[in-house]
Amino acid sequence: MGREDSHYRPEGVDGRGSGGSASGRVPVPGAHPSDRSAPPSATPSGPVPPAWPGDPRNTGRFPEVNPPGRPAAGSARVPSGPPPAAGSARVPPLTWDAPATGPGQVHRAGAGHVYGAAPVSPSAGPVSPAAGSVPVSPPPAGAGPLAPPPPAPRRRRRLLPVAVLATVLLLALAGVTVVLRPGPVAGWLGDDAAAPAAAAQAPEPDPSPVLAGPDANAPQPTSAGVRAAVEPLLGAAALGGRVNISVADLTTGQSIYARGGDDGTVPASVTKLATGVTVLEARGPGYRIPTRAVAGANPGEVVLVGGGDPTLAVDGKGFYRGAARLDTLAKQVKQALGGTAVTKVVVDSTLFPGPVHGPGWDDDIPTGGYGASITALMTDGARRDPEAARKTSDDTHGAAERVPEPDLTAGRSFARLLGLGGDAQVTRGTAPAAGGATATGAPAPGTELGKAESLPMIRLVDIMISDSDNVIAEALARQVALARNQPASFVGGAAAMDEVIGELGLPANEISLSDGSGLSRNNRISPSLLTDLIALAGKGDHPELGAIFGGLPVGAWSGTLGDRYRVDATAAGAGVVRAKTGTLTGVHAIAGLVTTAEGRLLTFAVLTDRAPAGDSDVSRQALDRIAGALAGCGCR
Repeated sequence: MGREDSHYRPEGVDGRGSGGSASGRVPVPGAHPSDRSAPPSATPSGPVPPAWPGDPRNTGRFPEVNPPGRPAAGSARVPSGPPPAAGSARVPPLTWDAPATGPGQVHRAGAGHVYGAAPVSPSAGPVSPAAGSVPVSPPPAGAGPLAPPPPAPRRRRRLLPVAVLATVLLLALAGVTVVLRPGPVAGWLGDDAAAPAAAAQAPEPDPSPVLAGPDANAPQPTSAGVRAAVEPLLGAAALGGRVNISVADLTTGQSIYARGGDDGTVPASVTKLATGVTVLEARGPGYRIPTRAVAGANPGEVVLVGGGDPTLAVDGKGFYRGAARLDTLAKQVKQALGGTAVTKVVVDSTLFPGPVHGPGWDDDIPTGGYGASITALMTDGARRDPEAARKTSDDTHGAAERVPEPDLTAGRSFARLLGLGGDAQVTRGTAPAAGGATATGAPAPGTELGKAESLPMIRLVDIMISDSDNVIAEALARQVALARNQPASFVGGAAAMDEVIGELGLPANEISLSDGSGLSRNNRISPSLLTDLIALAGKGDHPELGAIFGGLPVGAWSGTLGDRYRVDATAAGAGVVRAKTGTLTGVHAIAGLVTTAEGRLLTFAVLTDRAPAGDSDVSRQALDRIAGALAGCGCR
């Protein structure tokens, strides 16, 4: 995994093997018969991107690149404190190492950031600059500057929180659905019904006239303008000889500029954008993953049935704040059993069949701290010591030692909570079918004794994208498979994701997946598909898909972009680039949203999969210069 997200190999160790074959545009055999002639996000009057070339009878696939060698609303949110009352739109200071207490918040333990909503005015019409000033809270005392000063003074970058807020407001103006309460999102997030009333009683902050409202009619960049801004940067040596890019307008969906835009490229962790969109479409933002306990075949036996929740915790010291807990489930079981003593715990993780490690993964991923054995039952993303991992997560960029058999580890923890001692009393098995009542009055085999449900899907997607959590990504890909009646395996998850992409009207012949995290070098996604996907999520036709924006890292501010866009060469992107990143050895990618100097919101994707071995930071900074160039120009 790169320091940010996917897979990091110590510098100087080449895990790429021999180089790939010649580039070209080759359709995936058997893919959905869709093309780029009518992307769902484009207006009828806009220019049509070129169709995917190649003969469907061609037996080839995407070009082989760096084969592995050795081992009705979404959230447009930024890291914030408790949500402000309805009618305000502000970015409070970051909360450091504080638990999430307000409705609609997710605190990813260890990062010290509260992931909360940034609501906008719940008026029927668009947010208007004339509505008044936007109050902005100062940064926390002693926290230091969030980003270096930009090369030239620009009003929209006086304060980084202001720039972040501008992006949120632009999302609203561009038609991207943002969090409003009360409304359906409150239900998706699991908010307390009393929360809106409490929020209404909160005092409104005094406005500070520090930011003019964004212009909904900002001019669209031209193809020539974008070309002039980015093409000189595409030849950077740190990016290698194959750099593919797509830039499109979010509001209209029109393609503005592309080079190799339709070429399948190894996406690394940018794959998680496709995972997030497909699971939100297949399961819905409010879906919760269940973990159940049922009566076993023999008296005293309890079967712990994994439903695929990777965030399940043993107790209140788990890695993911707000996660379902085994200690709560154990209390339910004890109550359901009455005085019957538990004699054995059976672990049922059969929901996820097949290999526990993905095809195309480098050999050292399962032990490198960023991947894990993917099982239907696990606790804390299979981390061996979740409490220690939470404290060091920022320093290790999410890497943590993982247990080799997550399902048995979870079962042993559950057995201890039920009063059992010794690992011999925990075995693998399957839950019995539900039967009738027993003569003794004890629960019949298969009777549900308790259930614990995960955070809502909208929050799981937030964490997956913001922290680039590979284990959550693989679990969510399997949820797509289950929703589409596919096996909940690597193969089934990838096939189901491809299927949902086609259902959404996107060109499914421009994506070929082998996993949901992006750890696989077999994955291929075209930059144009990524910009189409992001534009689709920003439209009102599929409001549930807007939830992917909540977790997008913000340049120089949050997530995997928190330590980027902090030097002069890239500072133009601080606060106005919101994007998912991806890194494997020799592979670097970034895709998301960027606001131009004149206030236009664009989608962009830049992928390179033949970067030279060496300092990955140099390659990432080369990508950041491209995004920064889009942010720093009107491009007309």
